[in-house]
Amino acid sequence: MGSPADYHMHTPLCRHATGEPTEYAAHALAIGLTEIGFTDHSPMARDDFDDWRMRDDQLDEYVQKVQKARCDHPSLTIRLGLEVDYLPGHEDWIASLAARHPWDYFIGSVHYVSDSWAVDNPHKLSEWKHRDAWEVWSVYFDRLTRAADSGLFQIIGHADLPKKFGHRPARDCTLLYERFLAACQRTGTAIELNTAGLRKDCREIYPCPALLQAAYRLGVPITFGSDAHAVDEVGMNLPDAVELARSVGYEQCLRLNQRQAEMIAI
Repeated sequence: MGSPADYHMHTPLCRHATGEPTEYAAHALAIGLTEIGFTDHSPMARDDFDDWRMRDDQLDEYVQKVQKARCDHPSLTIRLGLEVDYLPGHEDWIASLAARHPWDYFIGSVHYVSDSWAVDNPHKLSEWKHRDAWEVWSVYFDRLTRAADSGLFQIIGHADLPKKFGHRPARDCTLLYERFLAACQRTGTAIELNTAGLRKDCREIYPCPALLQAAYRLGVPITFGSDAHAVDEVGMNLPDAVELARSVGYEQCLRLNQRQAEMIAI
């Protein structure tokens, strides 16, 4: 069995990635992938919200870059997606994005636990010194649960992102996980196994085995992604993610096309 699709990749439009989509696609073919998906950071309603995503007026350019990759590499299946930040009150904006292009899927991600603090931002790492880890994780998972319940996303991204720099609560997170996963179950939303965590301080795939085990028990579907921000990160550590998925019982993952899902073997 070959590698599953890599459904989480970025482009230079987000201002913190290198390499054009057509280069990512060429590398995907070189390492034996048959399907990939681009999911750059979507615009926000305000272009000055932060400095690590495309502007609203670049959305069409992003789609054109993905289309060029498709034209350059016709033997590779290339999906068109976005990684969309979920913030309470932004649901109408997300719905408007969904209507603008023929997306294959949206990855819903929570980065912000307030309008001014993204928990994974290395430039704001000092914020953790003033925060209680349990409180941060509780707010994070509340927002992640609301994202899953919204039905706006086909996939939820890096489901335990606050561990990125090694900040984990001393308390048991099982209840946080189960509430979130129950929302995924209600809406048929998948979670991704995101290998970027292996490249971060936490040195662990997102999500952790305990969360993934709970997802399997509830029948929550999965996808895979490298979260590549550079050409050589495409497909990185996907075999490790497959091994983790199988270790908790998964034998299938989702394949997405025009927001429609089918289960395929892994």
